[in-house]
Amino acid sequence: MHRQFYKRNPDLVIIKDQIEAAYELLLESAQKSKALLFCGNGGSASDSDHIVGELMKGFVSKRPLDEDLRKLFIDTYDNGDHIASNLQKAIPAISLTQHPALNFAIQNDLHADLVFAQQVNGYAPISGVVVGMSTSGNAENIINAFKVAKLKGLKTILMSGKTGGKLKEFADVAILTPDTETFIVQEYHLAIYHYLCLKLENTLFESDNLE
Repeated sequence: MHRQFYKRNPDLVIIKDQIEAAYELLLESAQKSKALLFCGNGGSASDSDHIVGELMKGFVSKRPLDEDLRKLFIDTYDNGDHIASNLQKAIPAISLTQHPALNFAIQNDLHADLVFAQQVNGYAPISGVVVGMSTSGNAENIINAFKVAKLKGLKTILMSGKTGGKLKEFADVAILTPDTETFIVQEYHLAIYHYLCLKLENTLFESDNLE
């Protein structure tokens, strides 16, 4: 599936180098068991949640547990076979949009534009990459999150529209889709992150069903 991505999406061939560079950063982090952090506003917040859903459980692959762990579950618990047969390997990922009590506390006690930055600051020791999704590239809360990430030694990936806005200067890799209309940019983003998730899954779990 992922191997046909650029044939299915010829408009994105012009940013292939950026997409593949983003994949390499994500893969390096995942191989070190470092969490991938995702953030965005509006539709991009939903995209952040969507990505985490594809990473934290099987996307196309079933991702079965290693046999030693399966056996440990079966030997330890009465329902161990049920757990071992259904639990899947995960790619550690966190959507920074999905902590309403914390996020409202940050907005109320600190400042609204620090809602992602505060979380990046806290998660930095267990994280490797921050992915910010902003169709305009000018979301202040993501800019601040990237600033924190840079000082904390985390890599930053921007997914944005054609110009990249202010965020571009704070991104290690900027995936700038060939349009500026919000809904079109988001349609490109969907295709791109599905590709990245599929390729990560294939590489990390050696799935044999992604031709």
